[in-house]
Amino acid sequence: MTRFGRVIPIITPEVPQAETFDDAAAAVDRLIALYQSATRFLTEKFNEVIRSGQPPHRYRAFYPEIRLTTTSFAPVDSRLAFGHVPEPGTYSTTVTRPDLFRSYLIQQVGLLIETHRVPVMISASDTPIPVHFAVLNDASLAVPQEGTMQFQLRDVFDTPDLATTHDNIVNDFDFLYEDGSRALAPFTAQRVDYSLARLSHYTATAPEHFQNHVLFTNYQFYVEEFEAYAREALKDPENGYTSFVGPGNVEITTSDGELPAPLKLPQMPTYHLKRENGAGISLVNIGVGPSNAKTATDHIAVLRPHVWLMVGHCAGLRNTQALGDFVLAHAYLREDKVLDNDLPVWVPIPALAEVQVALEDAVEEVTQLEGYELKRIMRTGTVATVDNRNWELRDQSGPVQRLSQSRAIALDMESATIAANGFRFRVPYGTLLCVSDKPLHGELKLPGMASEFYKTQVARHLLIGIRAMELLREMPLERLHSRKLRSFEETAFL
Repeated sequence: MTRFGRVIPIITPEVPQAETFDDAAAAVDRLIALYQSATRFLTEKFNEVIRSGQPPHRYRAFYPEIRLTTTSFAPVDSRLAFGHVPEPGTYSTTVTRPDLFRSYLIQQVGLLIETHRVPVMISASDTPIPVHFAVLNDASLAVPQEGTMQFQLRDVFDTPDLATTHDNIVNDFDFLYEDGSRALAPFTAQRVDYSLARLSHYTATAPEHFQNHVLFTNYQFYVEEFEAYAREALKDPENGYTSFVGPGNVEITTSDGELPAPLKLPQMPTYHLKRENGAGISLVNIGVGPSNAKTATDHIAVLRPHVWLMVGHCAGLRNTQALGDFVLAHAYLREDKVLDNDLPVWVPIPALAEVQVALEDAVEEVTQLEGYELKRIMRTGTVATVDNRNWELRDQSGPVQRLSQSRAIALDMESATIAANGFRFRVPYGTLLCVSDKPLHGELKLPGMASEFYKTQVARHLLIGIRAMELLREMPLERLHSRKLRSFEETAFL
């Protein structure tokens, strides 16, 4: 590198030569070793620079990389939505936090080796690790803001680069890296690191606590019910739940454990009822609005959850609905606008049979109603998602006509966003809402209007979401991850 005609030396750590592996666990162990060596080097040099000032050189370390080359058109198991590349060629991906993703990586790499009968190559990549992400996991360190030091941090270390922090793989067709290899995974390492950092900021919980089954809600009431459920669950070790985590990474392992509220709640308070191997449930209170829904799912997607569901309140649009009735979405009218540039509104967002069945079975189980009787309290149909909380205060002729033409039965501000981002990121999704007002029929959401039936149903609502997740947890992963979510050209990794 040169600066003002002067060559600036770049110091990098020593790394082993690229090596091929036909054992997935050994391959991931090498990824972990490479990553830890690189981040340890950057952390040590960062400490030196903070103490001693700007050195006469730069420091750089690189993300590890997985690379696979196959020359065979041998047929693969077409029933699987993942675990194979579409055609001969070279495929690669950079990797971050292989310790966090160890089980996931072993599964994905193992499927590749088994399916294509070729080894994977593990090495250092050509993509630098930004110092911000390298020191992120050291609680004793913080990266100073620009202007607080006597020199620019970017003159010494690599900083986040938008050129490698993007959604081009999941959004685009025929994506290629600069070296001509095709994408092996849906996200680059920098994109994952960026989201891991944002998750900690928005939810006030570390990514390590997130479980593979994620519930989104738009009301604090569900948080209170979730904590109550978690405390009861921790009384019985037979159910497999091991701990409960709240904002600030406060973790309890007993039903009477103290879980103090943080002095300042994050934007999206998140709670985790944990099981071994991430098989528990995380609840994210995203608040109200499609922007929050998109933000949360943009970042949680890099954790590759097995499923996410929306359980929240909605406006009922039919006169036959009552407050407290349930709405099971089987289609979405997207007027939220926040994803239009990433996923055009003409793209259909299909209902996923496995998720729909689990939700309906959970409603039957919790309410003790089934068949025709279940129709008394639940309707299946189109959910409309809008970006204007007070839409009913405008001229209703246009909106109501569109709602009628779409056959919408409920309206909210988050569900279609969460479903559409699930479709975009290949994360199974679903929606079960509870009617909290009926603005088209004179029942606005005002204090004191909630009936006892409504209060009872809302209390049941979260239990239904939890039970649906437990049913989905029992389902084989290859069945839950539907081929409906995969495009013409897909990454081998989920």
